[in-house]
Amino acid sequence: MKRISLLFAALLIAGVASAKDLKTVIFKVEQMVCINCEGKVKRNIAYEKGVTRMKTNLEDKTVTVTFDADKTDVERLQAGFKKFGYKAEVVKVEADSDKKVSKK
Repeated sequence: MKRISLLFAALLIAGVASAKDLKTVIFKVEQMVCINCEGKVKRNIAYEKGVTRMKTNLEDKTVTVTFDADKTDVERLQAGFKKFGYKAEVVKVEADSDKKVSKK
């Protein structure tokens, strides 16, 4: 029983040590006017370094990106939009520092 407790404690400590600092940013992308534009955004931004999740809203012309702040930042994500000719204006940035997620 003692071994199991020690193993569990070690795994817990390892999980905390490898936690990501996740942040979420909402961009307004005026050029995203049709389903093809939305697809263009999804195909390009999803592969930017550090992006963990992305959600688009064509009606509102917004893109919500959750990213690992240790790997990228808002400015680099905006530069990612520029690569394919779109301009992304920051609407809101949320720091998820109290919502750390362990890597799996």
